[in-house]
Order: sequence, then C-alpha cells, then structure tokens
Amino acid sequence: MIVGTKIPRKEGLQKVTGAARYVDDIVFPDMLHGVTVRSTAPRGKIKAIHFAPSIRWNEFTVITAKDIPGKNYVALITYDQPFLADTVINHPEEPVVLLAHHDKHVLEEARRAVTIEVEALPPVLTIEESLAKTQIVWGQDNSPHENIFKEYTVVKGDVAAAFARQDVSLFEAEYATGAQEQLYIENNGMIATYSAQDGVTVWGSMQCPYYVHKGLLPLFALGDDKVRVIQTETGGGFGGKEEYPTLLAGHAALLAMKAGKPVKMIYDRQEDMAATTKRHPSKTRVKSAVTKDGDLVGLDIDFVIDGGAYNTLSPVVLSRGTIHSAGPYHTPNVRVHSRAVATNSPPHGAFRGFGAPQSIFALERHLDEVARKMALDPVALRKRNFIRQGETTATSQTIREPVDLAAVLDKALAAADYDAKKKRFLAMNPSSVVKRGIGFATFMHGAGFTGSGEKTLASVVGVEALANGHVRVLAASTEIGQGTNTVFAQIVSDTLALPYDMIDVAQPDTRDVPNSGPTVASRTCMVVGKLVQSAAIGLEQTLVNAGDYKHGAGADAFAAACAKYIAKHGSLKCYSQYQQPANVEWDDKKYQGDAYATYAWAAYVAEVSVDMATYEIRCDDFVAAQEIGRVVHPVLAEGQIEGGVAQGIGYAIYEKVVWKEGRMANGQMTNYIMPTSADAPPIRVLFDEQPSPHGPFGAKGIGELPMDGPAPAILNAIAMALDVSPRAIPFLPEDLMALVKK
Repeated sequence: MIVGTKIPRKEGLQKVTGAARYVDDIVFPDMLHGVTVRSTAPRGKIKAIHFAPSIRWNEFTVITAKDIPGKNYVALITYDQPFLADTVINHPEEPVVLLAHHDKHVLEEARRAVTIEVEALPPVLTIEESLAKTQIVWGQDNSPHENIFKEYTVVKGDVAAAFARQDVSLFEAEYATGAQEQLYIENNGMIATYSAQDGVTVWGSMQCPYYVHKGLLPLFALGDDKVRVIQTETGGGFGGKEEYPTLLAGHAALLAMKAGKPVKMIYDRQEDMAATTKRHPSKTRVKSAVTKDGDLVGLDIDFVIDGGAYNTLSPVVLSRGTIHSAGPYHTPNVRVHSRAVATNSPPHGAFRGFGAPQSIFALERHLDEVARKMALDPVALRKRNFIRQGETTATSQTIREPVDLAAVLDKALAAADYDAKKKRFLAMNPSSVVKRGIGFATFMHGAGFTGSGEKTLASVVGVEALANGHVRVLAASTEIGQGTNTVFAQIVSDTLALPYDMIDVAQPDTRDVPNSGPTVASRTCMVVGKLVQSAAIGLEQTLVNAGDYKHGAGADAFAAACAKYIAKHGSLKCYSQYQQPANVEWDDKKYQGDAYATYAWAAYVAEVSVDMATYEIRCDDFVAAQEIGRVVHPVLAEGQIEGGVAQGIGYAIYEKVVWKEGRMANGQMTNYIMPTSADAPPIRVLFDEQPSPHGPFGAKGIGELPMDGPAPAILNAIAMALDVSPRAIPFLPEDLMALVKK
C-alpha cells in the first residue's frame, strides 16, 4: 500500500522545474489588461463618476454597472453584494468602474484619472456600533434583524438552573480576535474570454470552480453550457480564494465581453490585501459555572463576528464558530447565542478554521483563567471534562467513535517536557528580565460541511479508465498546495492495486469534471476522497462484471481489460455521489444533532519568552499532537500542521490589520507583520491514528485543525509567564506594555 507512505507529490516536478503555469504566466493573442476603480468612502451614495479629459478614453474599454447584461449580484448565499456598485457605496473598496487597455502603465494612469463623487453617509465601523444600530447598514425594515446577517442559538440542558446551583463558582469574561489576512503567495488573478457562440470562459487562481460558475450564470444571463471555469495552478488559498474569485472573474469577463478580446486581471499585493476578504474579527463573552472539584456544569457563550459590508460566507463561518465554541468538553448545560453583524468594511470571508479559531481562543483562554482563579491544575481541569465516546457535544451529538483526548494531551505534554519546564520557569521568572512560560490548548475540529451541508451539496466524483490502463480522477476539488492530487492518486492506486504512476488527476474544468463541491472545510481528503475511492471500486467492478478482470491481477491485465471494454463500449467511467450516512442526523431549525460525521482531536503546547526590557514576545518551541484518523501522506500531513501552526502564531502575536474608516491602512508586507522562518520555532508534529469509517482508509480532515490551537496555547503561556490575563489577539508588544502597566 502507498497510503501512509511518503510518495512524491503529483505536481512536484512541474513546480520545481517551472513548468507549472499560473494564471499570470498565461498569455493570449491581443490580450488586454484590466483594473478596478474603487470607492474610497466607507458609506454613501454615488452622485457622479468623473473621467478626466487628459485621458484618451476612446482607447479604453470602460464598464460600469449599466453595462451588466444580467443580474448585478454575486450569487452565493444571499444576493446582496453587487459586482459593481451602481447607486450605493457600502465599503471603501467597493468596485465601481472597470477599465481595460493593452498597456498596463497607461491603464494605471487612467485608473487615477477616474473620480467617484460620493455623498457621504455615517458609517458603522465596529461590532459595538452595529449591534447598537447607530446606523442601519444592512437589512433595513427587517427588525429585529437589522445589521444582522445571521443568528444562531444552541441550547443543551438547563443553563439557568446550572448557574443557580449553590455548589458552583461563576466566571465571566470577554475575549476578542482581530482580522487576519490570508497572505497566500500568489495574488488573485483571472483571465476571461467571451464570444456569442461559446459564452464566457475564465481561467484563474481559485479554490472552488463551481462557485465561480454559479456566480457567472446570472451575471450574463447564460445557460450552464455557456459558462466554463478552469482552475489554473494556484499558489495558495487558505479560504481567500473560495468566494472572492467569483467577483474578479465577473469583472474580467465583463471587460472581455465589451472589448471582444481576452482580458487579464491580476491584483498587485496592496490591492489584494486591501480589497479581498479576511478572517472575521470577533468578540466572545464566556460565562461558566464550575464546581470546586472542577466539573464544568454550565457554559453560556455569546459569540459575535464582524461580517463586513455583505453577507458572503458569514453564516457558514458563524455556524462553525458557534458549534466549536463549547470545545471538546462534556458540559451538560450549554447555551450559545451567536450573530454575524454588518459593518462598512470590505466583506470578511473564508479563512482556514472558518470561525472556530475565534471561538476556541475564547474558551481555552477562559478555562485557563478559571483554573488559575480556583487554584486548579489546568491539565486536570481539562481532563476532568473531556468528552468521551457515548457522551454528547453542545449540539447534543453523541460521539460514536472512540476518542481519548487525554492520551493525546499526555503525548503533547510529555514531548514538550511541560511539567519540568513550568516548574523551572516559575522559579526563574521573578529574578529574570526575560520571562518564560508554557501553555497549552485542547480542541476538536469537525470534518466536512456542517450539519446537512454535505447532503445539500450532493457532491459527485468520477474516475475514468483509458485504453492504456491509466486512470483519471474527475473532480472539481482543487490542488492549492495542500496535496489534493497526490492524496487522490494514492487512494485510487491502493483501491485498484495499480502503480501510483498510472493514476492521474484531471485539471478542474467545469466542462469536464463533475461538481465535487468546494475545496474547503477539511472535506477534500475525507469526504471527496471517500467518493474517489467508491468511484474507483465501481470502475473495477464494471470490469469484473464484464468477465475481463479480477482484483489484483496487475497493471498489464488491467490495461488489457480497459482496452477491450473501451473498444466495445466507447468509454469507461464510473461516478459516485455523496450519500449521508444513516446515523448522521441534523435539525437545521433546532440547530441540534450530528454537526459533523466525525471530528479530529488535538492538544497543542507552546513555549514562549517575553523580554520585559523590549516587550518582545517570541514563541520558542511548539508541540502539536493530533488524532486525525489514518495519515494518508505523512509529509503532506506534517506540512499541513506546520503551516497551520505558523499561521496561528502570526494570528496570536504578529498579524494586526490596522483599520482606518473601514479601510486596511497597512496593506503592504512592510507594515503588515507576519512571522518569517526566523520567527518560527521548532514545530514537533505528533499523530495518533484512530481510523474513521467516514474517510478513505480511515482518514479524517486535517487542513483547518492546526489553525485552532496555537493562539490560545501561546496566550496561555504568556499568562503563565507574566501572571496577567491577556484576552485579545493579536497580542503585540504595545498591548503587553499597556496590560503590564495597567
């Protein structure tokens, strides 16, 4: 078997030799370049658009909302976001005018020569202002839901009764997280062509080709067969290329339609950082009821995220954050009230972790504070309350699979030498300028879409055998650096007992591959990979039923059987569609039931040093232990964890989005500070394997999990080192200085 081995990745050779073609490597004859002219006001009414007479506008292709042939909205969850603003401005990066020209330098001059005259209106810039309804910026005449994109309530047991008990202590505090930029290596980019005969074709850097396909259909009022979306090589996404590429694809295609020529639009780094989606800022108030022995008998959580100007994916982000907010604990009484609110910043959207990093940060910091105030061991407090097989989550989901998070935590603590270091640090810190601390976080992360999401998606995957015996995987799931192509090939290779080199993965192209759903939500390996495995089994069974093959007969016999079948029938393909397992049940109205088919479980330990002369905070060592089912590819899995931990370190103590009137004021890599390799500590990755029946060969999802744990582990370590209670991230030197002086 090659599942579980360090096989070379499928696209590795093309990438290291430079043969891989990214969207900006692609050139069409007579191709134009396109740019976007944006608003600068956070909120207002468009009074006029002025084009300076110094520019020869007859040489340019110019698009405004009036040129849109179909519907002026981005089709996603709700249809509130326009492709181009027509009368109203709702954030300071709102696209208003599109320009195209052969010369990129002339194009930039023209962009600066367009002025959008706006009658300013008072903006809403914070969560507090939105909830206070100082101005209604979304959902007018929809009281009490004005300024609220989505709201959830999760109830388990009787929280009021738990808090009224005489044998409990009550604790309450508020925690905050800031926005975070995905900062993928390759900026957003698209190329579009248009013809009356073929319709719209776009090539681009993206995670979800069928999201783009869905978004372009109403924009151009075209049928399914007249919109084609092709994913090019993609240099990272982290959620930032989930929904946003639809907007950019629409812009490029509108210009191509009017110009009658191919149009390429590539954002530079500053525009990409300022205009595209980010992680949702959040505020979480946690109230807990705890007995003197450390039993967590009640949790009351109020969780709010800032959605920005439009709904985009905020309901889905809110959902995952809501469900994960009570953590991996068996708490008999839980109430979670959550809201996604509207403000006048650019829309926030998908980012690795999808709301869970925000709410998990709050709970894991809170539990450390509870342990400290009650003089309890934070390790013992967690272990006493860990959920076990047969017990229920906050959504009343019964955990059916074996889980031993205490063992995972023990493995992480032992690898970090937690007990000895904590004792040593506490002894040395009073006399040292450089204070040291060690902290941990324990958490879980659901794999796949929430609740009925996978059932609604009804994803389809195909496999195709060629006459030479090679097998192609047909799926819209994209390779964005995480290893999709390699993992799919491993699964098919072992399922069919064929050499890895005989398995290929088709380029995601909506003309050629079925809709296997978006490349998000820790679902690609587990959910889509299981469909790949099923389709491969079906393909082999077709040959077996034809009497030409038996499993394990070898590559030559397989190729001969394929050639014979294709000669007779023309092609050999098999498809598999997602069917929700019988024991997975979810009630969307009550928001209760099986939120996910399965979970991954983790314990992360961070060691920090804090220089009290400079207030510099460094993460010096990190241990990441997790149970993720079967590890399909050890190197890729370890890389996923290391990358997620590095992003989590940035989220915790480096990366701060500075807002000014709704606009990102530090949209350059010189002043948006992210950790470099010099700032990253040694990251030791440990795996437990508890195979799950829901994934191929027992695999679970992994991609989002490592984003959840670093921030609370690091801040718990800082709290231990300094005997303070930091409750907001990013926690920068100036924040530490203010907290210590206070």
